[in-house]
Amino acid sequence: MISAIAVDDEPPALRILEAFCAQTDFIQLQKTFTMPNEALKYLRKFPVDLLFLDIHMPSLSGIDFYRSVSQDTLVIFTTAHSQYAVEGFNLKATDYLLKPFTFDRFRQAADHAREKLALTRARQGEPAYLYIRADYSLVKIDPADILLVEGLDDYLKIYLANAKTVVARMTMKAMAEKLPPAEFMRIHRSFIVPFARIESVRNKTVKIAGRDIPLGNSYEESFFERFGR
Repeated sequence: MISAIAVDDEPPALRILEAFCAQTDFIQLQKTFTMPNEALKYLRKFPVDLLFLDIHMPSLSGIDFYRSVSQDTLVIFTTAHSQYAVEGFNLKATDYLLKPFTFDRFRQAADHAREKLALTRARQGEPAYLYIRADYSLVKIDPADILLVEGLDDYLKIYLANAKTVVARMTMKAMAEKLPPAEFMRIHRSFIVPFARIESVRNKTVKIAGRDIPLGNSYEESFFERFGR
């Protein structure tokens, strides 16, 4: 999960960022600020991973704001003034959103931030947890605890070792994109499995946690390329 705050002197711009962050399940927008000085005070007590910063603000520019931040924090600049883009990227900004921007463009910038943060955390040896929206909240899941994922119509079940099964309204495709591809594989239109949990393979049946999982015809070749016959 990426913790973030947004700073912009225009409340409508902040409402757009709030709405877009709410649609992005790996960003937790903790607070928004119209006053940069208040945001700086907040950051001294509560550091975050990512800043959404408007560049052109009357009391303090986003550029000067970012220079004032002592923590190692990612930044996505947002502004209606394209002439500031070069200066923003000189500060090694993660991305630069030119107002008005679409959700697709916002999501692209958010994905850039997620990739950069994942690399940083990997270097620091931090575990890469998943955050899945279920029962009107975000559930933190260690991929190493996943036994298997089962798709059922418009929702799925995530079976965990020594924990309650998580039921989430999301697609198998979306779930597969969240999981480490080197450790997980979709072996059936209704099942994603972790290789480390496979107990045996017999004919076209994969056994995990004592359960027999069918190997789909369209996934058989790619499965055996990786698992071996």
